[in-house]
Amino acid sequence: MEADELVATGQAALAAGRWAEAQLAFEAAIDAAPGNGVALDGLGEVLWWLGDPSRSRQCRESAYAAFRSTGDSERALNAALGVAVTYEANFGNSAAASGWVSRAERLLTGADDPYAGWTSAIRAYVTGDARQAAASYREALSTARRVGDLDLELCSLSGIGEKLVLLGEVEQGLALLDEAMAGALGGECTRLDVVAYISCDMLVACDVAADLERARQWCQVADRFIARYGCPFLSTRCRVVYGSILVSAGQWDEGEQELLRAIAMSQGAGPALATEAVARLAELRVRQGRTEEAARLLGGRETELRGCLAVAALRLARGDGPGATTAVRRWLAETAAQQLSSASALGLSVRTHLASDDIDAAEAAAATLTELAEHRRLPYVEALAAAAAAYVSTAKGTPDGRAAELWERAVRLFSRLGMPYEVASAQLELARTLANERPDAAATEAASALDTFTRVGAVPAADATAALLRSLGRTPPPGQRGAGELTRRERQVLRLIGLGLSNPEIGARLHISRKTAEHHVSHVLAKLGARNRAEAVARAVLID
Repeated sequence: MEADELVATGQAALAAGRWAEAQLAFEAAIDAAPGNGVALDGLGEVLWWLGDPSRSRQCRESAYAAFRSTGDSERALNAALGVAVTYEANFGNSAAASGWVSRAERLLTGADDPYAGWTSAIRAYVTGDARQAAASYREALSTARRVGDLDLELCSLSGIGEKLVLLGEVEQGLALLDEAMAGALGGECTRLDVVAYISCDMLVACDVAADLERARQWCQVADRFIARYGCPFLSTRCRVVYGSILVSAGQWDEGEQELLRAIAMSQGAGPALATEAVARLAELRVRQGRTEEAARLLGGRETELRGCLAVAALRLARGDGPGATTAVRRWLAETAAQQLSSASALGLSVRTHLASDDIDAAEAAAATLTELAEHRRLPYVEALAAAAAAYVSTAKGTPDGRAAELWERAVRLFSRLGMPYEVASAQLELARTLANERPDAAATEAASALDTFTRVGAVPAADATAALLRSLGRTPPPGQRGAGELTRRERQVLRLIGLGLSNPEIGARLHISRKTAEHHVSHVLAKLGARNRAEAVARAVLID
């Protein structure tokens, strides 16, 4: 088969979303005619869909050079825009992305050029300033409606929507994204990559607005597209967000796989994008109790902004309240207090301050979060604010059941959002609050929390909940990981506790740091439901 025939076969397969067939055809065309620009550009697009952004970029850069050498400006312009998208979406390299858009702009023949609108849209995509980007998208939208380009119209609506969410105009922005998603998945698009662009805009906006339910609903609508063409969440950032949404929804195994794919895709990306992928997985590892793995993931990234919250969560899990507070402060120092992105950091800072015995600072952070919740009126921020106020109320020993009311509110709000781990965490704290006055109600909440923690694989939280149930005179249901199930290392630590060794002595004996020894001792006490070392040894004897 001649090169031209192979290219035609590849283009037909590409348009139909038959990626493997298209790849074989384009590769064969390149073998037959090295430097064939159309084949290189087509292969670049296929590889983008197949999750190989490095080779995709290389192919499209080569295609651009080939088109320029033959004077095919229109195809060169299109290839340049594809390279720009890949640099921004998959590698977080805004400088390179902007440079490639500039090369595309040089090739425009004027305001009426067929690619003028798309060039404006991609310029908006690679622009860091949200207001400026929104203006460029509006320019593209005007062009799209004038020339009747539905693909460009939907892509522009989506881009405007995402930028409005970033600017705090959440309701209006999400409405535009809903419209764009409806058009994209309803069959109005002629370009499959437009579905990918719009889907990623939707996920990123939902992540910023913490609108898990909307993201989940649209992912369900996209099931048919995914079954036929594969996952449309093709940018590294988009893949990170998709994995995080799955984790938030309690689908930890699926979310973990997506985060691992995002990390693989981030190879060669800028530090910010790579750190975000690693940090999200590290946060999951902390919840799973795999803190050593989390520490390895975050090694060398402790001072990078996008890793700060993961570092704080890890330090908090290891009992280092002051260190966790330092990491959160680094994040907050770079983020305006009234931005949506500060909500999770403020919620975490309440806990880090309390772990450092600084109730005043915790109360101040909770008040700032409450103010943000009142200003934004978003369910996720309201849930975080309720939990933050409950933590402070519990720490202060506020009478009249105020803490229990706040925890119950947090349970309701997180339940509406479909965030099972957060629901269970609030239930555990509610159970602790009720334990003395209403032990039966406490046991009910704890049992429900334990079921969730066990199902998703939140080992430390499951152990702590099982310990609470034991202290209430209840036995955790059979088959669930409970208080007496110690790891091999924890049994070694327990044996050394029985010999009367201190934490530094345990660390020296096991060749681990003092802080790691303290971490193991606290886990042993929690799992056994023991208030002190002597009680831990005694309970271990009974369990054995």
